[in-house]
Amino acid sequence: MPKFYITTAIPYASQRPHIGNTYEAIFTDAVARYHKLVGDDVYFLTGTDEHGLKVERAAEKAGVTPQQFVDGVTADLRSIWDMCMVEYDDFIRTTETRHKETVKKMFKRLFEQGDIYKGAYEGWYCIPDEAFHTESQVVKGETGNLCPDCGRPVEWTSEEAYFFRLSAYAERLEAHIEANPAFIQPDNRKNEMLNGYIKPGLQDFCVSRTSFKWGIEVDFDPGHVMYVWVDALSNYITALGYDPGGNHGELFSKYWPCDVHVLGKDVLRFHTLYWPGMLMALGIPLPKQVFGHPWLLMGGDKMSKSLGNVIYAPELIEKYGVDCTRYYVLREMPFARDGSITREQFVSRCNTDLANDLGNLASRSITMAEKYFDGNVSPETTPQNEVLTLCAASREQYRAAMDKLAMQTAVTEAMAPIVRANRFIDETMPWVLAKDESKAEDLRHVLYTLLETLRAASVLLYPVMPLAMGRLRAQLGLPEIPVWDEPAPDGFSVKRGENLFPRIILEEAET
Repeated sequence: MPKFYITTAIPYASQRPHIGNTYEAIFTDAVARYHKLVGDDVYFLTGTDEHGLKVERAAEKAGVTPQQFVDGVTADLRSIWDMCMVEYDDFIRTTETRHKETVKKMFKRLFEQGDIYKGAYEGWYCIPDEAFHTESQVVKGETGNLCPDCGRPVEWTSEEAYFFRLSAYAERLEAHIEANPAFIQPDNRKNEMLNGYIKPGLQDFCVSRTSFKWGIEVDFDPGHVMYVWVDALSNYITALGYDPGGNHGELFSKYWPCDVHVLGKDVLRFHTLYWPGMLMALGIPLPKQVFGHPWLLMGGDKMSKSLGNVIYAPELIEKYGVDCTRYYVLREMPFARDGSITREQFVSRCNTDLANDLGNLASRSITMAEKYFDGNVSPETTPQNEVLTLCAASREQYRAAMDKLAMQTAVTEAMAPIVRANRFIDETMPWVLAKDESKAEDLRHVLYTLLETLRAASVLLYPVMPLAMGRLRAQLGLPEIPVWDEPAPDGFSVKRGENLFPRIILEEAET
C-alpha cells in the first residue's frame, strides 16, 4: 500500500480563521480522503503555530498569558475544523513539549555545524506576517512604510540575532527546483521563486529574536528565542518523531519525505527556500511537492477585519450546511489564480449544482424506481449508452485532476455525468415508457443508468461532501463509505430518504 503524507501550513494562533484560511484545511482534507479512497496509506497533519510577538501582544491586550491566549484560539480552530469535517491524523501545537524539545536539538545541531551563526539585524519588520523586509522592499505609504506582501505598517527593528546560512545552499536549491518540475506548484509559483529570489542571490535569514519572550528559548544563549521559520516549519517532522541524533520515531521512518505541503501562496517562499535549506543542512530528504494555493477573495478583495468583509466557516455551515460549504470552496477555487466568494455566488452555485442537478436527479430517479419497480431495478442486460460512457471517462479525468491537485477541475468532471443524466431523463421520458408493458426492460435500462450515474458520482464526490454522499449511498442501498474500485452492481435496491440538498432562498438564508 503506497504511503501518502500530506500537511497544511499550521495557522498562526492569533485570531479566528476566516473561510479563506479554512479553505486550506478543507482542500487538504479532500485530497487526503481521495488518497484513502484509492487505497493509499494516508497520514494527514495539521496544527497551530503558537509563538511570536503578535501572540505576545494580543495576549497582553486580552489580559491573559500567551499560553492561555493560544489555548483559546487553538480550541476554537479545532472546533471549526471539526465542523468542516476535517479528519486529520495528528494536530501539532508548537507549544507542545514534543515539538519544543526537538526544535532545541535541531537549532543546536545547526549552530554547531556552522549553518547557524550569530549576527545583528536592522530592517523593517511586519508583525502580522512575521517577515523582515529591506529598505528597498518596503512600500512607501502616506503614513509610513508598508509591508510589500500584506500592505500593513512595518516597524523598524534593530537587534542581535542568529541567522541561518541559506546562501550556502542557493546552488543546490536552484538545481533541485530545476531538476524537479513538480516540486513547486503551480508552475508560475516556481518561476517566482527562481527569478524573484534565487537568481538575484539568496540572503541568509533570521532565526532568533531578542525583542520578545514568547517563543522557544535558545538553550545555549538565554535571551534569544527561536524565530518562526525554525520553530513553525519544523512541525512537519517533529510531529513524526524526527530526532536530530538519528533515533527517529516509527512515523518519521514510515512517512517522510512528505508527499505534499499544502499552503497559501503568501508563505510559499518560506516553504520552498527556507525549509528545504534547513532540511539540506540536516541531511533530510526534501518534500516531494509544495503546493501554494491561491486566495479565496471576498468579491474582488482580500478578506480583512479592517475592511469588514470577513466570512467565517461556522456561519456558512449553520446557514447552508457543511456539504454546501465544502462544495462551494472546492468548486470555486481555481488551480493557479484567486477564487471568489459572495453570498449571492454561494447560493447560486449550491442551488444550480446541488439542489437542481444532483439533488433533483437523486430525488427523481429514486422516486421513479420505487414507483415503477418497488425500488428494485435489475435489468436483464447491462445497458450501454452515452451517459454511462461519460461516467467512465469522467472517472479517469477526475483521477488525473486529483493527482495534480486540480480540485476545481476534478469536481467539474465529477458533476458532468449528473448534468448529462438530467437531460437523459427528458430524452427518454421514463413516465411514458412506464405506460407500455412491452417497454419494461427499456425502462429498467433508463432507471439503472440514472442510479448508476448517482453511484459513480457518490464515489467521486465523497472526498468533497462525505456527509451528503454517505446519505446518497444509503438511499442507493450501498455502504456509506465507498472504495475506488467498487464494481457497478447488477442492480439496485433503493429507498427514498430526505432531500439531499433543499433549495436555498437567499433572503431566508440572510435572516
